[in-house]
Amino acid sequence: MFIEIKGASENNLKNIDLILPKNKLIAFTGLSGSGKSTLAMETLQRECQRQYMESLGMTMNIGTKPKVKSIVGLSPAISIHQHQTSNNPRSTVGTVTEIAPYIRVLFSKVGQRQCPQCDQAIAATEEYQVIECELDTDEVIEEESLEEMRNCPHCGTKIVELTANHFSYNKPQGACYTCHGLGVINSLDPKLLIDYSKSVKEFAIYGWDQAYIDRYGTSLVEAGKHYGFEMPIDIPIGAYDNIQATLLLYGVISLEFQKYFPSIKPPKTVPNGRFEGVITNFMRRYSESRSESASQKFDKFFKKQLCYHCNGSRYNSDTLSVKVLDMSILNVQNLSLKELYKWLSRLEDNLNEGSKITVRELLIDVQMRIKRIINTGAEYLTLSQPSSSLSAGEWQRIKLASVLGSSLTGVLYILDEPTSGLHPRDNIKIVNVLKQLRDMGNTVIVIEHNLGMIIEADYIVEFGPGAGKNGGEIVACGDREEVISNNHAIISKLLKDPFLRRERAVLEQSQQFIKIENANCNNLKNLNLNVPIGRLVCISGVSGSGKSTLVFDCMTENAQKCSTVMYQMKSPDVKNNKVPSQIVVIDQQTIGRSSRSNPATYVDLFADIRGLFASMPETKVKAMTAKHFSYNTPGGRCENCQGTGKKVISMFFLPDIETICPVCKGKRYQKDVLGILYKGHSISDVLDLSIEEALLLFGNQTKIVEKLKILQDVGLGYLSLGQSTATLSGGEAQRLKLAKELILTKGTNVLYLLDEPMTGLHSYDIKKMIKILSRLVSQGNSVVVIEHHLEMILESDWVIDLGPEGGKEGGNIVFEGTPFDLMRCENSYTGKWLRQKVKLK
Repeated sequence: MFIEIKGASENNLKNIDLILPKNKLIAFTGLSGSGKSTLAMETLQRECQRQYMESLGMTMNIGTKPKVKSIVGLSPAISIHQHQTSNNPRSTVGTVTEIAPYIRVLFSKVGQRQCPQCDQAIAATEEYQVIECELDTDEVIEEESLEEMRNCPHCGTKIVELTANHFSYNKPQGACYTCHGLGVINSLDPKLLIDYSKSVKEFAIYGWDQAYIDRYGTSLVEAGKHYGFEMPIDIPIGAYDNIQATLLLYGVISLEFQKYFPSIKPPKTVPNGRFEGVITNFMRRYSESRSESASQKFDKFFKKQLCYHCNGSRYNSDTLSVKVLDMSILNVQNLSLKELYKWLSRLEDNLNEGSKITVRELLIDVQMRIKRIINTGAEYLTLSQPSSSLSAGEWQRIKLASVLGSSLTGVLYILDEPTSGLHPRDNIKIVNVLKQLRDMGNTVIVIEHNLGMIIEADYIVEFGPGAGKNGGEIVACGDREEVISNNHAIISKLLKDPFLRRERAVLEQSQQFIKIENANCNNLKNLNLNVPIGRLVCISGVSGSGKSTLVFDCMTENAQKCSTVMYQMKSPDVKNNKVPSQIVVIDQQTIGRSSRSNPATYVDLFADIRGLFASMPETKVKAMTAKHFSYNTPGGRCENCQGTGKKVISMFFLPDIETICPVCKGKRYQKDVLGILYKGHSISDVLDLSIEEALLLFGNQTKIVEKLKILQDVGLGYLSLGQSTATLSGGEAQRLKLAKELILTKGTNVLYLLDEPMTGLHSYDIKKMIKILSRLVSQGNSVVVIEHHLEMILESDWVIDLGPEGGKEGGNIVFEGTPFDLMRCENSYTGKWLRQKVKLK
């Protein structure tokens, strides 16, 4: 049984033919941009979707067929991408894994609470009931139904009958009454409205022009006189006492101000001192705004903070008063999945017979779901963790766990770097999960660079030999022995000699440090450590050990929230202590999913290219400007597709389908604009060029070449200038952000903080990335990277290893020092794996 592909030529694929065995674990490998994802996602997965829709009789508007002559032996396909799929503030690990509904039902059936009248414990129910779990939608549900009542068995007082809705923060019955289940509230920040260093007369209040100052400044003064105190408007607002500040902020009618003068009635008119208050006035206008654009103007003055009523728990006090084994639903949701599994295992032994019958099937089901996630290496996650905080690798593992629960057979699974973000120790867990999928009778294709995964595959396909238009060919394919014997394959060399060797010179130990004291955010255990300045520093450790918290919560400008950060000398002989001039953060947050954004626009390169086209003699003859070469504004773009080159067709219950615009044929522009050529290339042709090709075209344009060279240096030379950023992998998006910062940030003494910059990179490309980071250090900057790749750890000047485990069992410093000393550390998982992989010169 095989999948037979003939003539695949999508993107950079060069008319390839390939036969893949079914019911095997298959690894697609090769340089970044060599064509792996094109064949897997844009050819195999897309053709599976097309054939499925065709089988339903939906032959109209089913999208273009991928550029392939034929694919025989296809199965229904399920693809798991790297991209995060939910930024909904109500979405958590509990809702996306569908475990939360089970916990809600569990509490409604066996939870105990106290009677508000007699204080006696009341059991939820003693009767056998069939349980159905309603799935969470991450949406607020408002229900207008009368709640059922029951009597307290001890005193007869009527109390509300608990339902699963009472344990959901998305339902009115369970949500906090103040934040409505969000856990945070929007709080107006007075410092954004008022410059406390200036007086009212010096325009200290945002939006107050001279007319406002004349009218309301007088009202302020009169208000002070009315209440018997001086209210100066010619001194800095920061010098006001409590009463003066309260009057300015909240006004004479507010409870905040009236508590100072409870017996004095407020003035009746504005000229006589009836001052509304800056914040009171602002909040009134905000509540009266009716349009989204008007509301957005106010949004910049608000900041999110923990709800003061529920302290971020999202639930109301009645919900939190219900306990199971002395734990509230919040306590349970804050357990790691590993702890939750153990807690559920203990629960049945502590229930009476009626409750056991009620929840037995529920416990079996929810424990199976949790066990599948634990098997993927994500046991440190908690149900309460927001989905938006999950890394791409964690998202994939959660999805993979749900796939395991489906028990489907005969399916083609396509996964994009399933080991992304995993410590080498945990790779074997993902390998075992994928083998389990295979053994159920499925075909599993993984796009991978990780040697640990590749070596476990039944069949290996290497793409290459280069990237972009230099790739798109099959360099080698076969089982491990066949691929190793192919001397043309890069993977052959890596499998024959899997040892690592340090290439960078060993630098002297830095005498300047960022000293971090008492770091205690999330799971960090009051850490005290020194991070060398002017060096390449790697933060390592197993998944969930606290690396991101340490770097992005403790080393940024907001560090005071969870720790004390100081820049100091270790040696008293060194003078002129260097405090970093700038902190550049490059994390895994998406760079926007707009189809109009591309590498050229993201690094502000396209503006230079449009300027070049605008300077052409033909452009001036046609009275065109740089604006005509923008596909985002009317003028030169195709108005049928509004410059996208595509038309989107809504498929209602199926995902939308994109088709080529029939007017511009995907060119984005009108004919007049396409007639302006630079060295034989129209503006549309330029967008189709890879970055490497563009370097050749614009060789004499210094400003353009400078930006293109940086994009090439970070390993993105194979991307086309017009490729939508929505199609980029997580690793490509992060390297694009790095390129933008390298273009924008000039000078030295910059602190760069990077989150797994090696994600999505082939071993060959990792070496190029290390050279870039090393160059930044040699230019006088400091670089701190969170990384699992052993190549990066070995090439670092200093390593801080966190652990020993993830979640609550992490947050400790396991090791600080050089990578060579790390290999001698017996307590470090990272040190253990480094010892196995390193071959010293």
